[in-house]
Amino acid sequence: MISLGVINISDRASAGVYEDTPGKACVELLRAWLVTPFTVEYAVIPDERPRIEAELIRMADAGCALIVTTGGTGPSPRDVTPEATEAVCEKLLPGFGELMRATSLRHVPTAILSRQTAGIRGKTLIVNLPGRPKAIRENLEAVFPAIPYCIDLIGGPRLEANASAITVFRPKA
Repeated sequence: MISLGVINISDRASAGVYEDTPGKACVELLRAWLVTPFTVEYAVIPDERPRIEAELIRMADAGCALIVTTGGTGPSPRDVTPEATEAVCEKLLPGFGELMRATSLRHVPTAILSRQTAGIRGKTLIVNLPGRPKAIRENLEAVFPAIPYCIDLIGGPRLEANASAITVFRPKA
């Protein structure tokens, strides 16, 4: 069974101060967009770089084909998700962050403050998303067309999308 990881990085959600809506929003999108059966590895953790790194490593090394994180991508001192992601990845994929920022700029001028990134650890693609459900959908919708093919290229399992929900790109064989 294919495994996908979702990590909500939030001091307040991990402390139970508010409900974890960002992580749940990611899972809903993945379930709507993928027809390939999968299980979800799920975590809600505080904005602490060692904890983020440890959870990314745990999920990737356990075989998650894709890990999406929510939150911790802004400029505040506690926002360290991109640094943790970069620390555990062998390769970075800056195009993901570039496209997500460009997409968000259509909606809010503060998108230039966002530091989303993506990278590869082994056969796992890691994608950092913002922390608000609306922005998560906008950003994931922008980059998702490339995600299944990227996972193909790094030797991960084949993910098939629900063509009526989202269009993914794979070159013609």
